[in-house]
Amino acid sequence: MSETAFSTSAPATGPDPQTLAEATVQAMYPRDNASQALGMKILDIAPGRARMSMLVRSDMLNGHATCHGGFIFALADSCFAFACNSRNLNTVASGCSIDYLAPALRNDVLTADAQERSLAGRTGVYDITVSNQDGKLIALFRGKSYRIKGEVISGLYPAP
Repeated sequence: MSETAFSTSAPATGPDPQTLAEATVQAMYPRDNASQALGMKILDIAPGRARMSMLVRSDMLNGHATCHGGFIFALADSCFAFACNSRNLNTVASGCSIDYLAPALRNDVLTADAQERSLAGRTGVYDITVSNQDGKLIALFRGKSYRIKGEVISGLYPAP
């Protein structure tokens, strides 16, 4: 993600899509107490895409000494949220599913990679992969989004 801050001197038609995605993250992440509390970091953002990481801490382990599935789900869900809000249009989840493929262990660094598969009208479909630091696939998550009223950053440009 670029370190360049969003400029409010963008043309009336709005900023370019990449600048808009970066500005949206800069607005959303500071308000996302859940992602911050879990130590999630945003690695990359683009229109319809996001990449985040999270270290598996000892307080995230279940009774089998593996990462509790809820924390893996939370990482994938946060990544989904940043991807589907990257166009500055308030968007929420209408449904999600996850398949756990392998356990994550203490001190693993999990990376979630979200990619928009479909966007039509108010709805979208996003696939998120979660892998560990060795590239081993841990989970597959599919999120369905629904655009609601409003913008992440109000007043940038008229919503379509």
